[in-house]
Amino acid sequence: MKKIRLGHSDLYVTPICLGTMTFGEQVDEPTAHAILNRSFERGVDFIDTAEMYAVPTRKETFGATETIIGNWFAKHPGMRAKTVLATKVAGPSRGMDWVRQGSGMTAEDIVASCENSLRRLQTDVIDLYQIHWPERHVPAFGNLYYDPCKETSRTPIREQLEALAKLVEAGKVRAIGLSNETPYGVHEFVRLAEEHRLPRVATVQNVYNLLNRTVENGLDETMHRLGVSLLAYSPLGYGLLTGKYDAGGSTGPGAPAGARITLYESVRKQRWGRPGSLAAARRYNQLAREHGMTPTKFALAFCNSKWQVASTILGVTSVAQLDESIDSWGATLSPEVLAEIDQLRLEMHDPAF
Repeated sequence: MKKIRLGHSDLYVTPICLGTMTFGEQVDEPTAHAILNRSFERGVDFIDTAEMYAVPTRKETFGATETIIGNWFAKHPGMRAKTVLATKVAGPSRGMDWVRQGSGMTAEDIVASCENSLRRLQTDVIDLYQIHWPERHVPAFGNLYYDPCKETSRTPIREQLEALAKLVEAGKVRAIGLSNETPYGVHEFVRLAEEHRLPRVATVQNVYNLLNRTVENGLDETMHRLGVSLLAYSPLGYGLLTGKYDAGGSTGPGAPAGARITLYESVRKQRWGRPGSLAAARRYNQLAREHGMTPTKFALAFCNSKWQVASTILGVTSVAQLDESIDSWGATLSPEVLAEIDQLRLEMHDPAF
């Protein structure tokens, strides 16, 4: 696969990234290691994880995903040097008091989280270290609007950048990124980095798929003009865009027993379990079939066709799913098909915002 440069950094990655948030919850360690092995066999050497994984989050599985990946590195000497490894520091608690206490995310929190991730991953350096969600109160994870009355920010962006700078200067982090960010946040991180000679963000990892194209509501222009790359997560909409829910609702007849939305009530209550998300997914999946493509191939071809996307993060629970996704990669959609998709978006908007 042709490598893609991330932002202004010296990181070059494949257009597919292996997402790992299921490792330690739906995926046991032997299966996770088999998926990692297969990923490298297929040429995908870009791995994304986070300190708070596995998902859905529980105290018992906090840090499990990084630990599983670290054990894989230990079993395969030399593979760490061949890997572009990304992980994330969790933002303010969001009810996960096992990650950190309180509502903030201090400079000390960032440094401590990085040290813990390095230990679990059994590595000396993280290639891309990302802030998982803003320290500010922002519209994300199903919240549509910004409400200044809910603002609880305590750590200025400059202070966060200075903490990240210390990690870069110490050789523990190569490049930095953001996740679940807004245009304002990206602008501020870049402006302050340039003004104070601090590390410049290379990436933003945001949800981007047929059911949620909010990246295109202004964030894409910000990233393009500032030279920041998009890492698109949930390209298959938590499985809705694979077609596996088309025969029934997330819990009704036809719903697959082992799928995330079926298994976890917490997921069903989020944006992916909304009736509008399910209904829109069925429309896009039908459009895929009308054009002679599987829903999975169609959804991935959409990401592959869009100039906004640098690398697409694929989350899987089996080697077979990984092979299906990689086999589906490389297809693109014609301008005419993209126009049909745009018409559906005008009708159904972004139901999984």
